Amino acid sequence: MDLGVVLQTTPPAARVIELAKRAEAFGFSHVWTFDSHILWEEPFPIYSKILDSTNNVIVGPMVTNPATRDWTVTASLFATLNEMYGNRTIIGIGRGDSAVRVTNGKPTTLATLRESIHVIRELANGRGVDYKGSEIRFPWAGKSRAEVWVAAYGPKALQLTGEVGDGFILQLADPSITAWTIKAVRDAAAAAGRDPKSVKICVAAPAYVGDDIAHMRDQCRWFGGMVGNHVADIVSRYGENSDVPKALTDYIKGREGYDYNEHGRAGNSHTTFVPDEIVDRFCILGNVDQHIARLRELESLGVDQFSIYLQHDGKDRTLEAYGESIMPALAATVKAKQ
Repeated sequence: MDLGVVLQTTPPAARVIELAKRAEAFGFSHVWTFDSHILWEEPFPIYSKILDSTNNVIVGPMVTNPATRDWTVTASLFATLNEMYGNRTIIGIGRGDSAVRVTNGKPTTLATLRESIHVIRELANGRGVDYKGSEIRFPWAGKSRAEVWVAAYGPKALQLTGEVGDGFILQLADPSITAWTIKAVRDAAAAAGRDPKSVKICVAAPAYVGDDIAHMRDQCRWFGGMVGNHVADIVSRYGENSDVPKALTDYIKGREGYDYNEHGRAGNSHTTFVPDEIVDRFCILGNVDQHIARLRELESLGVDQFSIYLQHDGKDRTLEAYGESIMPALAATVKAKQ
């Protein structure tokens, strides 16, 4: 199983780049960032510097959306980075959250998301596509290659992911919800005539290596609030008695509002409704052995990559623990099975 990190592009950008370099040195395969250009710095200039300062990591957004940039601009950004640095980008995409809501916008429809995935992927992979009635192709991007991984929670979004995604991004690390979503994606892929195993699975969630469980929970409680925004949309769309697991939807009943000025921030005052149980299930907290156990469980469910949301006060300690203790243990497990 690959391991990645997810970083906020919070100033100074030099710190983001430093963490990306450390992640590569410790053996992480992917460096993702938030893409919310008002709340934090624009990620694409930072990607260029990360790629220039590293040798192997794959870089991309978790996640971009079809609303904040013209799709041809998005595709050109990735194709340009690929030309400069040798196909080391990945495109995480969803309907949109903070990047559109802070300007009083709304997430795009799934139909728009589907169309944008097609246009962005074709162009970023050097192929021609019809866009607004014109046949467009980047004549300079023939060697560019980039996969599109789709972030989803609800049944219809999971279906779309299985039908068209190169990968699936689930932003929480609860094993039971992971199993349910993977099955939905793979069933949709099979129904569309695709190999279900061809859709790569990425679970992303905060991970904090330490011993003070109360402190770790408080540092990561923001994540339950972030996920709760998407869950609220699901409940609004499907109701409280849908096929969506109660383990995902029940906890938002105490949710009263959300301030995007505190989005993704430890100590977010709008996430007090998130109980300890949800923090423990959605995130990976505890000592090295506890992390290894959860990661092995996720891997057994078919997860290809786990990416750490590194938004807490234990960034360096957690990176070091993963690089020096957790990754070697997981690698040893793989060898023992061969």
